[in-house]
Amino acid sequence: MGKVLVAALLTEGKVNPDLRQRPMPRYALTVNRAIVSFEVEAETPLLWVLRDTLALTGTKFGCGAGLCGACTVLIKGVAVRACTVTVSALDPESEITTIEGLSATGIQGLPATGTHPVQAAWLAEQVPQCGYCQPGMILAATALLARSPDPTDAEIDQAMTNLCRCGSYERVRKAIHRAATKPAGANSGR
Repeated sequence: MGKVLVAALLTEGKVNPDLRQRPMPRYALTVNRAIVSFEVEAETPLLWVLRDTLALTGTKFGCGAGLCGACTVLIKGVAVRACTVTVSALDPESEITTIEGLSATGIQGLPATGTHPVQAAWLAEQVPQCGYCQPGMILAATALLARSPDPTDAEIDQAMTNLCRCGSYERVRKAIHRAATKPAGANSGR
């Protein structure tokens, strides 16, 4: 309804007063090491804040139910499905990293510019095919390597729950091993 029509109907008592336009809440979050402020509805998923409000379109929409992992971002270094987290549920101290900020953030002691080791491994192993799931995969792998610098295949399989329609799972595993502290195949537990 247009504002004029709502105002007219409110005057006549025909519209529930709760339908009046209320100011949207204002939020401030740290995204890719920059503090950003914006106004959105409290129940807006982080995914839509990133894509529509902040124009960070590397985070992809896949299923909208947290199942596929295309929308994976890092929140305080932990891989999280951005479609399942509302902006009002976020701690203002949360540090959010998207694929756009992975290289630029200095994560794992990198300088402010350069390719993140996981991204470099992805390129070296030629992981992407269509590429749609890759931002979420790369961020999930980054979180895995932060907590387990030399993961076994079983650890990789358990951590990498992102879906890939192209079936690049073997190349994903190779890239994670390449990015790890030891080369793939060096650990007999794999």
